[in-house]
Amino acid sequence: MNYRDIREACCEANLALPQTGLVDLTFGNVSVLDADAGVFAIKPSGVEYDALTPADMVIVDLDGAIVEGSLRPSSDTPTHRRLFQAFADAGVRSVVHTHSRNAVAFAQAGQDLPCLGTTHADHFDGPVPCTRWMRPEEIATDYEWNTGEVIVECFAQRKLSAANVPAVFVRGHGPFAWGERADKAVAYAQALEICADMALKTAALQPGMQSIPDALLRKHFDRKHGKNAYYGQG
Repeated sequence: MNYRDIREACCEANLALPQTGLVDLTFGNVSVLDADAGVFAIKPSGVEYDALTPADMVIVDLDGAIVEGSLRPSSDTPTHRRLFQAFADAGVRSVVHTHSRNAVAFAQAGQDLPCLGTTHADHFDGPVPCTRWMRPEEIATDYEWNTGEVIVECFAQRKLSAANVPAVFVRGHGPFAWGERADKAVAYAQALEICADMALKTAALQPGMQSIPDALLRKHFDRKHGKNAYYGQG
């Protein structure tokens, strides 16, 4: 098998990252899962974006074995793999990791991104969380896998839905976002960066900023994502 569909979707999504301004240099990666085949495509490590082709995408199974590809996969591959395993029931089929600057500011500050307005509420059902610091032993051994573990732990402890809050900040590191398709995952990563930028500007104008009322959050999130959603063309 050549897994053409996920190779092409993965390459296209990775190429979108610099176009959206979400990455500098080679700081970012996208993966795309074929759930039926139990494999995902991911960007090769350290390859310049303008040099990427679908054939360069590396195919990895959910046990971590390379199925196809001549290049070394992204160093973040174990993190993507852990998220696919943990969030399968939430319909996650693509994961995006960037070091976009405003989102990284929240990760470095160790702060959640509060829901300050309707732009945020259109995409995320409440605050976007920041994980705890990784412990020395988690960093020393299986670092990238354990990065995924602290994300999964964060969502479990806070009883968050990966479908309703499709993003996270890893403390001191950066953001991860996900979705049911590669383009949706990239869009969530872009929305996260936009909301982080807006929040930082809001904080400059109004220290001690407050989250929007729950009724307004519910209205905006549910009209796009609820069972009776009416935003868009269906």
